[in-house]
Amino acid sequence: MTDRTAAPVNASATAPVTAPVTVIGLGLMGQALAGAFLGAGHPTTVWNRTSSKAAALVAEGAHLAPSIGAALDASPLTIVCLTDYDAVHELLDADDVKLDGTTLVNLTSGDSAQAREAARWAEQRGARYLDGAIMAVPPVIGTADAVILHSGPKADFDAHGATLGALGTVTHLGEDHGLASLYDVAGLAMMWSVLNAWLQGTAMLGKAGVDAATYAPFARQIAAGVADWLPGYAEQIDAGSFPAEVSALETDARAMEHLIGESEALGVNAELPKLFKAMADRAIAAGHGGEQYPVLIEEFGRP
Repeated sequence: MTDRTAAPVNASATAPVTAPVTVIGLGLMGQALAGAFLGAGHPTTVWNRTSSKAAALVAEGAHLAPSIGAALDASPLTIVCLTDYDAVHELLDADDVKLDGTTLVNLTSGDSAQAREAARWAEQRGARYLDGAIMAVPPVIGTADAVILHSGPKADFDAHGATLGALGTVTHLGEDHGLASLYDVAGLAMMWSVLNAWLQGTAMLGKAGVDAATYAPFARQIAAGVADWLPGYAEQIDAGSFPAEVSALETDARAMEHLIGESEALGVNAELPKLFKAMADRAIAAGHGGEQYPVLIEEFGRP
């Protein structure tokens, strides 16, 4: 069963603080990952196609492996952070690369299907495999602000929890290898939706001479207030029951008309509010007008 409430792990988990680790891929993020391991006292081996990218890390004490095989042999735990899953397979699927006995933690960005396929591939090669998603930018890696999600066998996560904890706040989401990628894109949906809604309002207020900096604190307050609704709305979604405790969807739809009309009158793009209204109209036509806003989950759940 998926554990959606798994707590973040801290650096006092089971693995010794000085456990060795290998990092394959030294882009900006890979360099940050290796630097965090070094900073936490882990003997760190690195490898990258362009070996010059390892220079600063070597100066800090990292060992530059002469080959991928040597990098894998240097540590029981290997972190992979490459451009995409194709690059992962290209590098690690060569006949002379042996994965038996190693644990791979793949922090390469991709989708859930790629993560599950990579897990099957790694296990067929004799490796243990965790998939992950980095919800942070390189400068904060190694701090509590760096949120890193992992999915796959809990025993494998627990075995290396202290080592992984050097990277930031690390969390195990469940046994399904695809969960980290799914959480990643779900987070992107939240990010872009919030930003686009803020830009809509900023464009509208700009027509009245209100600058973005003046509107931003108000918008932030609204966003925080809406975020407070999420736990209650989640209960309705999980229960499949949407009583209109605050507002009925048909009331919200009338407010959407005002947003569309105001946008058009100001000469502001109205595509986003029209999308809101189109989805609400479909739900109302299906008989859900008297229910609360989260009933739209049925629209979002359709292909």
